Amino acid sequence: MNIAFLTPEYPHPNTGHSGGIGTSIKNLAIGLLAQKCKVRVLVYGQREDAIFEDEGICIQQIKNIKCKGLSWWLTRKKIQRIINQLYDSKEIDLVEAPDWTGITSFITPKKCPIVIRLHGSDTYFCHLDKRPVKWINKFHEKRGLQNADGLLSVSQYTADVTKAVFGLDKKITIIPNPIDTHLFSANAENSNEEKSILYFGSIIRKKGLLELPLIFNKVIEKNPKTKLVLVGKDVPDITTGNPSTWQMMQVLFSKQAKEKVMYLGSIPYAEIKAKIAEATLCVFPSFAEAFPVSWLESMAMHTPIVASNIGWAKEMIDDGKSGFLVDPKDHNLFADRINELLEDIELRKNIGISARCTIENVFDIKKIALQNVDFYESIISK
Repeated sequence: MNIAFLTPEYPHPNTGHSGGIGTSIKNLAIGLLAQKCKVRVLVYGQREDAIFEDEGICIQQIKNIKCKGLSWWLTRKKIQRIINQLYDSKEIDLVEAPDWTGITSFITPKKCPIVIRLHGSDTYFCHLDKRPVKWINKFHEKRGLQNADGLLSVSQYTADVTKAVFGLDKKITIIPNPIDTHLFSANAENSNEEKSILYFGSIIRKKGLLELPLIFNKVIEKNPKTKLVLVGKDVPDITTGNPSTWQMMQVLFSKQAKEKVMYLGSIPYAEIKAKIAEATLCVFPSFAEAFPVSWLESMAMHTPIVASNIGWAKEMIDDGKSGFLVDPKDHNLFADRINELLEDIELRKNIGISARCTIENVFDIKKIALQNVDFYESIISK
């Protein structure tokens, strides 16, 4: 079976910045290769047209066509031609694309089936953020979903919200994001005496980064020697227009807390594992996710998590057993849960073991890859 992924991002130096969608695609691609599938990743929005190989995965860079007012149409038709050529030459049997901004709207291959995986569309995230969505994005996203030959979602929560915001009446198969349990292997208890809290991901309002300083202020009152380490790209704030969310965060820290904060900016994806291994625990006070890979990576390494209790979270974590789930706006309780983990080595150990077991039993790449293969075969056979 030959599978192609159409995506705006992929975690490789040649293809530029990548977030959770790109990481989940690479994880799944590696799992599919182990199942004897061939994988090609079509990355649009690139500076040049090029093809190269990454760990057995064929990466095809696609440069967007620039023409005022028609770029969106001409680029989609260019992608359509590429899909048709690859399908006719039997290099691909199916294309999977994300729901984000509806790239498959107006891409109508002659025969090649297209499936869409719900990682969270712009309409979905705007709904969770309680802010208006651009009509053109919602138009393309809805059209792409309606025309798809099959729909997948990384969580039941994302599927339910997507159906509601688009008024969609189609079957959606739930297959969560996978993780390579060998790559993110179990982390021994951190021997570093210095306690540290790690957040990694975009520095952005929707991920609860404006709540985190207020939470950490309370943590530091009880555990004044604890560090907060932040890793990720600083993102402009849509609500206020401020060009830097990090700048907005800094004024929210108390004087005592601010002295214990380290912001490292973006780092190569390959270095994330080391940062998780160094941390006492990880925090993710997010308001808007679909099924975050960062949580899976932390859990796989025995690193305890205190995270948001919204929707998708309960599909990942058993509260109190494999992690703690708290309303991000409940700063006192969020800080209390962090302090419990900082102060109790046995609690950290037990939660870490339970989290790792959840990863191995439910989210391991081998199991998730097989589920995807079965789904793809069901679509291709039609």
